Amino acid sequence: MAWLLVLVLLQAVSQAAADEDPYIGVNIGTDLSVMPHPTQVVALLKAQQIRHVRLYDADRGMLVALANTGIRVMVSIPNEQLLGIGQSNSTAANWVSRNIVAHYPATNITAVCVGSEVFTTLPNAAPVLVNAMKYIQSALVASNLDNQIKVSSPLASSIILDSFPPSQAFFNRSWNPVMVPMLNFLQSTGSSLMLNIYPYYDYMESNGVIPLDYALFKPLSPTKEAVDSNTLVHYSNVFDAMVDATYFAMAFLNFTNIPVIVTETGWPSKGDSNEPDATIENANTYNSNLIRHVINKTGTPKRPGIAVSTYIYELYNEDLKPGLISEKNWGLFDANGDPIYVLRLTDSGSLLANDTTNRTYCTAKEGADPKMLQAALDWACGPGKVDCSQLLQGKPCYEPDNVIAHSTYAFDTYYHRMGKTPDACDFNGVADITTTDPSHGSCIFPGSLGRNGTMVNMTAPSMNSISSDSPGWNIYSGGGFASVLVVIKVVLWSVIFL
Repeated sequence: MAWLLVLVLLQAVSQAAADEDPYIGVNIGTDLSVMPHPTQVVALLKAQQIRHVRLYDADRGMLVALANTGIRVMVSIPNEQLLGIGQSNSTAANWVSRNIVAHYPATNITAVCVGSEVFTTLPNAAPVLVNAMKYIQSALVASNLDNQIKVSSPLASSIILDSFPPSQAFFNRSWNPVMVPMLNFLQSTGSSLMLNIYPYYDYMESNGVIPLDYALFKPLSPTKEAVDSNTLVHYSNVFDAMVDATYFAMAFLNFTNIPVIVTETGWPSKGDSNEPDATIENANTYNSNLIRHVINKTGTPKRPGIAVSTYIYELYNEDLKPGLISEKNWGLFDANGDPIYVLRLTDSGSLLANDTTNRTYCTAKEGADPKMLQAALDWACGPGKVDCSQLLQGKPCYEPDNVIAHSTYAFDTYYHRMGKTPDACDFNGVADITTTDPSHGSCIFPGSLGRNGTMVNMTAPSMNSISSDSPGWNIYSGGGFASVLVVIKVVLWSVIFL
């Protein structure tokens, strides 16, 4: 790419505010066939103003590269090291000396994640999990770092049973012998409960019970929101319901003052044939809505205004991940540091340094009725006053010569002229807003970043123009599918779209 679209994921104007305000962080996985050098990773983080990261280990190269950047870092003890640390205080002390003390405070380490999803991925280590946390904590105390660096262990949300309605949620009772001591530890040390939430999997496994919009944070009418039958509280998304279920599950065990932090969440941008909802558009929708939800301090229905700081899974697409195609496609960037998609961050508040909503487009909806598309195209190039001269034979946007391509050009031109409001990209249901630039070859769409990396300015007739010889009023002839606007059609589509 000749350009880099800046994704902004951070919240604070100052470091002091960062300590208090909710924030968005990013996980950094390393299962890439060509993993960028730590200095390249840090350069990307700084360029994107990402100020909170979570590592899945305590890689020395990354910790050195992160030094003196101010970026707040969560380090992790991998599951395979958990048994050794959980059975030996000296092993834990050596780990802290080597991976924390050697780098702090130059590297701003804020937390140690002891294992990850241990109950579900390494259950045989669960009996020593709390010991491992206590041993790490003791080593931090000995180094006078316990106030600066907290200790916890990320849990899979599946450990919470009966999660809806949230007020009935409880932790899997078979793990109570570990959960209760863990919660005691978190409470006594002022640490957070770390939780991994994946609405994508909840949606996929629900067999249609969970609507897609509910999983994606899309606005819902009150009649479509989920209602907790015990509290009569409405829930508009899976994320909030799971966070509140966690609060209720802790309260069930008499712990009511432990904060929750979400250490992993996201949405895949690509999937197998049986994963039709793993798309760039859905990934963009989920993560954009998530960021706004956190940064705007929306909170949850149980705790309104108390937002949950959250780490997006994850920075890079990881091509070496085993399993379904979706497993490889959770990243915000590819290995070259190019964005997989451009986050839509409107209304995310003054804490975001850049708004990327100027790069949205209006395209013909896949699978739309060609006759409906043709009628909408006729309206756009007629009463809609779109200059469709670029679609004439010999012009840059004539090819491909089909109603989908030509409609997309006309729809997008109209959408940009109308200020990119959602209503301007409907066309009786045959158009969709996307972040994928539909420009191709020498056909550059309004709002596109041209080949020289600058925004393309759109020229269009004035909104007040009523002259019949204005370019937008010319009868449109699209080569192989020429159409003629007759008075009846003009009147019909003017009624529908205006």
